[in-house]
Amino acid sequence: MEVQDGSVSTVHVVTVPDDLLEELGCDRGDAEELVRESFGFLLEHEPPTSILRRFRLSQISDYFPQYPAEIRRRMDRGR
Repeated sequence: MEVQDGSVSTVHVVTVPDDLLEELGCDRGDAEELVRESFGFLLEHEPPTSILRRFRLSQISDYFPQYPAEIRRRMDRGR
């Protein structure tokens, strides 16, 4: 995933664990949307330069405990 913020561009390698998809009630076809929504969430909380360069989406809740509930709401909204 590439994130552009003004003149700053960052690149992130993101893994979408199957168990997270299952936990959120999503299927593999929802993975791209889940990544987009997750980055939207992250960018509301920190600048792109603070986002880990390589991570699993399930790690977000280690830093932001509200992530699972918020991402469920966002994913439900898109359906």
